[in-house]
Amino acid sequence: MHAPYEVEHRLGFRILRWTLGIALITGIVVSAVQVALDVRGVNQDLETQARETIATIRDAATQAVFSIDSELARQVVDGLFAKDAVRLAQIAHPDGQLLAHRSRPLSQTLFRPLTDPIFGSERHFREPLARDTEPEVIYGFLDVHYDTAPFAQAWMNRALVTFASVVATAVILGLLLFIVFHLLLTRPLLRIVHSVKQVDPAHPDDRLVNLPSGHENDELGLWVNATNNLLVAIGDSQKRHREAEDRVSRLSRYDQLTGLPSRETFMDLLQGNIQEAARHEALLALTVLGVDDFKSLNEQCGFRTGDMILQTIADRLTSKLGSGRFTVARLGSDQFVVLEKGLRDGYEAANTAELILSTIKAPMTLGDQTVSTSVTMGIALYPSDADQADRLLQNAEQTMALAKQKGQNHFQFYVASIDKEIRDRKLLEKDLSKALKNHELYLVYQPQVNLETGRIIGAEALIRWQHPERGLVPPDEFIPVAEANGSIVEIGQWVLEQACWQAARWASEGLALRIAVNLSAVQLRQGTIVEDILSTLARHKIPAGRLELEVTETSFMTNLADAVDKLRALHRAGISIAVDDFGTGYSSLTYLKQMPVQHLKIDKQFIRDLLVNEEDTRIANTIIDLGRSLNLTVVAEGVETAEQEYYLKQRGCKLAQGYYFSKPLPAREFETFVQSFHQKIVENNT
Repeated sequence: MHAPYEVEHRLGFRILRWTLGIALITGIVVSAVQVALDVRGVNQDLETQARETIATIRDAATQAVFSIDSELARQVVDGLFAKDAVRLAQIAHPDGQLLAHRSRPLSQTLFRPLTDPIFGSERHFREPLARDTEPEVIYGFLDVHYDTAPFAQAWMNRALVTFASVVATAVILGLLLFIVFHLLLTRPLLRIVHSVKQVDPAHPDDRLVNLPSGHENDELGLWVNATNNLLVAIGDSQKRHREAEDRVSRLSRYDQLTGLPSRETFMDLLQGNIQEAARHEALLALTVLGVDDFKSLNEQCGFRTGDMILQTIADRLTSKLGSGRFTVARLGSDQFVVLEKGLRDGYEAANTAELILSTIKAPMTLGDQTVSTSVTMGIALYPSDADQADRLLQNAEQTMALAKQKGQNHFQFYVASIDKEIRDRKLLEKDLSKALKNHELYLVYQPQVNLETGRIIGAEALIRWQHPERGLVPPDEFIPVAEANGSIVEIGQWVLEQACWQAARWASEGLALRIAVNLSAVQLRQGTIVEDILSTLARHKIPAGRLELEVTETSFMTNLADAVDKLRALHRAGISIAVDDFGTGYSSLTYLKQMPVQHLKIDKQFIRDLLVNEEDTRIANTIIDLGRSLNLTVVAEGVETAEQEYYLKQRGCKLAQGYYFSKPLPAREFETFVQSFHQKIVENNT
């Protein structure tokens, strides 16, 4: 029952919808035209009726105004109100003095919001009153206002009748057409479809389509006959195709050169082994190996020797690995695949790979020549690397291709997350290498505020990267990349140059601020870092006391003695040293005693939940107390609320920065902010 319903729904009812739709649209358009024309007729009727009525009483109204007979005028006005459409009537002298007047409110109907925009709410008519003997003398005016509602009501009734009749006609016409269409086409088609469903796809010529009676010589009859002829032809073709498939299957299941299973056969075996491994929660290893420089071997030794090499490799793999835990197949060309089952861990797969390397590398005696070759392998594990057969094989093949780019005679494991991370990191590294040259890096400055005086005493220079395609790249995303490939040295020097240039410019304009610059661990390990920093200060004529270098706790832990020596040299030159993100690393008093540190910066993660998280509040208090005991200035990062600022000030924290004061700003905006900030302080003090 489902199939016939679908045919009716898709064909018969679609025709019904189209027929009804077209009939309705046509009827609506025609009705709309008729209704529009009727609007014109209604307007003409209203005008005609009004003019006729005014002409009837004109003489009486003229006599009333000429004789100044208010009683006659009142009778004329009352006579007009015998008509329901009259809303207002009055007779007035030329100076506007009323001789008679009467009015009533507009009638309220449901259709008025629709008809008023078409006809207007009322029509105004004014007739000058003059005697026939003296037409040039106007004795007064007759004003009549007609309510359009009675005329609009009649028009609306006619419009509704018109639309209703059209819709009824369209529905009746559509149903009649549907019945005719169903009898002549849909029902025979349903019978043909039912007959087609009885055809066996495997043997289409065994049972042909039945021809509906009465349609032997029309288009349906031609269609059924053509379909039956096609079914017979398909049946013959399928028989020949099955015979050819049987022959091809016998050839395709196994590689003709090596006798190993082909790629298609192996994929079926792999799928079955994956299903079994899933049931037993077992581990599989898939190793794809490619012969190194096989093209060169073919060119040097000949294609016949190349075939013998492939045969020898196949023999060695099957004899060495056996057929219990391993399945060996040839993927094509110089590529083989080994499936290992029943593994405990990935180390077993590595041992197997080493066994294969040593087995293949042994010299081969082929006729009168000895050939040595090697293979490179890619290994993918089930289920960690993939849980689908095709995906697992693809991962192993890709890993083998990547391994060949790094050298020969070795193997490599596939790890999807690391592989993607490396690709993304390499792309970011490539773009970062061009960022300086393309002027994509720039600095912003965040003010540092003295909580005791409320004044801005410095600014931290922060780097930003505006990538042309990715937009703003966060520093915590590209700084680790720069540190890993060493480009942080060049970037860090550029930051120092820009910050010092900006500090010098501000000083020349009377804005003397301390500038804070981050110094990475990689920069700190450079042998010339002290000379580079001092020469930069000298080049821009910046006093050393105006520069503060921020180092993290972990940046000097790998070689503490070397870091201490360099930082002491910088400190002796007058540069301030601050420990950034204090509390997130080792937080050891040992290195604080050795390091020439003047400032401790509380990491913003402890300030964020200050007064909300008891543990963070306790850590922040501990750092403040520690700084006070060591005579160090404590700087709070990430201050965002007035409550945090007030609490830190009461606890003895000297300096603070964060969005409560200002977000990091470009240089020009920073200058404007400092001026307005200090201006507010002056105004508050006065």
